Amino acid sequence: QVQLVESGGGSVESGGSLTLSCEVSGYTWNSGSMAWFRQVPGKEREGVAGIGGDGSTSYTESVKGRFTVFQDNAKNALYLRMTSLQPEDTATYHCAASAFKLGDTMRLKAYGYNYWGQGTQVTVSS
Repeated sequence: QVQLVESGGGSVESGGSLTLSCEVSGYTWNSGSMAWFRQVPGKEREGVAGIGGDGSTSYTESVKGRFTVFQDNAKNALYLRMTSLQPEDTATYHCAASAFKLGDTMRLKAYGYNYWGQGTQVTVSS
């Protein structure tokens, strides 16, 4: 019933910007935490930015000051605004939703989430 569909990925040059969207359906908005994760082949999935049901946000250190997670309640959508993109940001980005409101630490842990989107590819060239 719960579906998450990401969009907005693509190729961008280093220093560029990109905003990812996650359209959500079948989910009680703000009933739990939501987050963006990214994954590179051969590496573990990394929590990038998360937002709790209370509106609080969490970011992994490498994206602080560059990425912003926000939501549009009217559209049932989650967004990730990415600026000053670097080649290291290249990955498949997934949005996720949890049935629970996760604390600051758990908010960026993959095992805390129940629902996942298929992902959208972001490629940053040098």
